[in-house]
Amino acid sequence: MDARFTAEQDDIRRTLRELLHKRCGPEEVRAAVDTPAGHDPALWTALAEQLGLPGLALPEDRGGAGCSVTELALACEETGRVLAPSPLLATAVLTAPLLLALGTDAQRARLLPRIASGRLTAALAVPGPALTTALALTGHDPRGGWAGGGRAGGVQARRADGGWRLYGQVEQVLDGHSADVLLVAAHAGGFARSRVLLFLVRGDAAGLTRVRRTALDATRPQARVQLRDTEAELLGTDRVDVLPALARLGETAAACLAAEAVGAAARVLERTVEYAGQREQFGRPIGSFQAVKHRLADVYVQVQAARSAAYYAAWTAAQKTREAHEETAGGLALAQALQALRSAAAEGIQLHGGIGFTWEHEVHLYFKRAAGDELLFGPVHRLRAHAADAADVFEEAGR
Repeated sequence: MDARFTAEQDDIRRTLRELLHKRCGPEEVRAAVDTPAGHDPALWTALAEQLGLPGLALPEDRGGAGCSVTELALACEETGRVLAPSPLLATAVLTAPLLLALGTDAQRARLLPRIASGRLTAALAVPGPALTTALALTGHDPRGGWAGGGRAGGVQARRADGGWRLYGQVEQVLDGHSADVLLVAAHAGGFARSRVLLFLVRGDAAGLTRVRRTALDATRPQARVQLRDTEAELLGTDRVDVLPALARLGETAAACLAAEAVGAAARVLERTVEYAGQREQFGRPIGSFQAVKHRLADVYVQVQAARSAAYYAAWTAAQKTREAHEETAGGLALAQALQALRSAAAEGIQLHGGIGFTWEHEVHLYFKRAAGDELLFGPVHRLRAHAADAADVFEEAGR
C-alpha cells in the first residue's frame, strides 16, 4: 500500500480549498443556510462546472471524472473544513453510488450524467431514524425491518396500473426538501413476503409533500417527506437485493463522513490555536501556558489519528476486494472522527472564553456539526460496538 497522495489528488485538494476559501467563509455559510434551498446554488454550480465535484467518483462513460472513493473523501474533507452547505453528501455520496450499482442501463444513462454535471440533485430517503442501520453501520437487520410498513410507519410500495405507488412518511431526509429526485426505500410484497426495494420519485410528483425541518446543524438541511399514493419508478428490477448494496454504500459513506469530520476538526483546532496566541491573561498569551498546550496537543493527536483512520477507510472502500478486517474500517474511522470533532469543538468553545459561548461565533457552527453528526450517524459507542460485533472481537476474546 502506497500511502502517498498522487499529484492529481493533491491538485483536487488544493484547488477546492482555494475556491472554498474565496466563496465559503462563515458569513457566506450563514447566509446560505438561511435560503429556502439551504445552500448557495451559485457555489454548487461552481463546484460542479469548475471542479466536477458531483461526478468525481462516477465513471467517465457516465459523465464523471472516473476517480475513486479516495478522491471523493478528500473533497469531503475540504468541504468539511468550512462546513460548506451543499448537496454533495446527499447526491454524490449517498445516492449516486446506488444509482450506479442497481439502476438499469436506461436509468443510469438518464440520471448519472445530469448528476455529474450538477444539473440534478438527489437524496436518499430511509424511513425513521435508521439511516445508519440501513447502511449497516450501527446495526444489521437482514429483513430490512427499518423500512417500516406504510401506515404503521415507514413507506409501503404497491403495484398499480403497471407501475408502483408509494404511501408513507420519512422524517429525516438530508437535502430532501430541495432534491430534484428522491431515492426512497420502501417495503413491498406484503408482510409474509415483504422485502425492501428502492424507488425513484420526482421532486414534483403528485402526492409528494416535502417540508424543511429545523435542525440542530443548519448546514445539514433535513426534510420531512410524505408520500400519499405517489407514483414511483422502481430502481433496477424487483429481483435486485437492495440490502447488501446499502451495506456496501455504508463503508463508502462512512469514509467520506469521517474525512469530512476530520476536515472540520482540523479547522476548528487551527482557529483555536490561532486565538490562543492572541488572547492574553496575566500579561501573556494563554497559548503559552503549559495546561493549554497540553489540551491542544491532546486534540491534535486525536485529529491526526482520525485523519489516518479516515484515509485508510477511503482506501479500503476503493478496493474491489477487501480482507475481513477491512469491512469495518469505515465505521471505526467515522467513530474516531466524530469523537475528534466533538473534542476539538468543545475545546474551541472553552479556550475562546466568553466570546466562544456566544451563538454568533464561528466555533458554534462546528460544535453544532459535531452534535448533529452524532445524532445522525452515531453515536460513537454504537459505531464501535457494531464494528466489534461484525469482527467477532468478543467471541475471539472469550475463546
